[in-house]
Amino acid sequence: MAQLRLNVLDDALVKQIISEGMALLENPGIRLHNDEALKLMADAGAQVNFTDRIACISEEIIQTALKSAPSRFSLFDMNGQAVVEYGGNRIQFDPGSAAITVLDNQTQQQRVPVTQDFVDFIKLVEVLPQIDAQSTAIICRDVPGEIGDLYRLYLALNFMQKPIITGAFRKDTWWIMRDLLIAVSGSSQALADHPIAVFDVCPSPPLLWSDLTCQNLIDCARSNIPAELVAMPLAGATAPVTLLAAVVQHAAENLSGVVISQLTNPGAPVIWGGSPAAFDMRSGTTPMGEVATWLIDCAYAQVGKALDLPTHAYLGMTDAKTIDAQAGFETAGGMVMAALSGINMISGAGMMDFESCQSLEKLVIDAEIIGMVKRLANGLEVRDQPLALNIIRKQGHRADYLAHPHTLKWFNKEFYIPTEVVDRGSFDTWQRKGSKTTTQRASDRVSQLLKSYKPTNLSEALQNEIRLITTRAANQFGMDHLPPFE
Repeated sequence: MAQLRLNVLDDALVKQIISEGMALLENPGIRLHNDEALKLMADAGAQVNFTDRIACISEEIIQTALKSAPSRFSLFDMNGQAVVEYGGNRIQFDPGSAAITVLDNQTQQQRVPVTQDFVDFIKLVEVLPQIDAQSTAIICRDVPGEIGDLYRLYLALNFMQKPIITGAFRKDTWWIMRDLLIAVSGSSQALADHPIAVFDVCPSPPLLWSDLTCQNLIDCARSNIPAELVAMPLAGATAPVTLLAAVVQHAAENLSGVVISQLTNPGAPVIWGGSPAAFDMRSGTTPMGEVATWLIDCAYAQVGKALDLPTHAYLGMTDAKTIDAQAGFETAGGMVMAALSGINMISGAGMMDFESCQSLEKLVIDAEIIGMVKRLANGLEVRDQPLALNIIRKQGHRADYLAHPHTLKWFNKEFYIPTEVVDRGSFDTWQRKGSKTTTQRASDRVSQLLKSYKPTNLSEALQNEIRLITTRAANQFGMDHLPPFE
């Protein structure tokens, strides 16, 4: 198989980015608003200014951390099967995370999401074979904001089989989320041995870790729960405007995360991820569909691979406010670039409007793009040897390959066959079927897929246990009972 792969940097540039990233961690160092992290750094031999909360980290400390960080690991589904592989050039997709609005399927206008919106989203991800993992994709606004993170995970655990990418908004809720994961895994050791979730942890640009995110990273490492480093330098605003300089800053911020993780627990799984952007100088926004954003992401992923670390990126999103041509070309462009770069987990399906809105219809359309992109990344495979001489000589000048056994054997592997969301019929056929747009066909597909969802085998006892854990957390913030869902 001749797999297609893209490198946006040459080897010399990769080495220089890593070298400069390490140099930044030595001077000016990383600012850590977390006492435990500062102590870890000091104990490891870093030069720590406790007053200014700055740790200057030597290359030796960084290299030691890189040596202990795993180069690959698996995520498991709820049945205990390894279904996602982080490492190498394996590519997988999950939806974008933490949307604060949804695109209403009736009005095609953004609105505040509630519990049932996220439940429908989870079910839809489950029945889309192109999407490999769940995510806590929507923040439900019908519960207190203080439990918004754990409530999303609670809902997902009721309906998911696929593993999940999640994240905590507070230090205390991280532990409740861990309790939920332990409940369905059976024990803390089972969760560590067969992880079903990854937590996003985000350094703040430039060169800073908040108390919250740093503690989340430390807690993940201590529990052997995979942590996804999501550095997000904003080229031209919180990072230098040149793209390579933004990649250097990203490298420094993520390297600091690797060090924190490995000083806490050598061997803890950690992922080289991110969500940077190129600042739009005209509108003052952070466009995720911008070509410069694609280049920063693909470049930092190449750096992560050179360090032999699993990789992640937020790509395949659009800044469009509705499902239109802009949504299509921005999403497809980002997904193609990410897949050809061999990024292990590509987050963003269904997401629009600067990572703030999720759409069920767009998720279904994006699943088709993912199917095509996965086929593209697999490249061309030798099916016969010789490649064509035997069959073409046998057929000669007869153009009747359609019914030939060779065609029946290989067409499903050679081609990506889309669903009816993608219109490949004649103009007359399109008119007979109602002249529907892509969005209208996607809406029909959403309804069909939601009807096809089958409940998980989560026992009633486990459902009650995780409901009790979540209800106790809700009670602390004035909510007597959780919203109903189906």
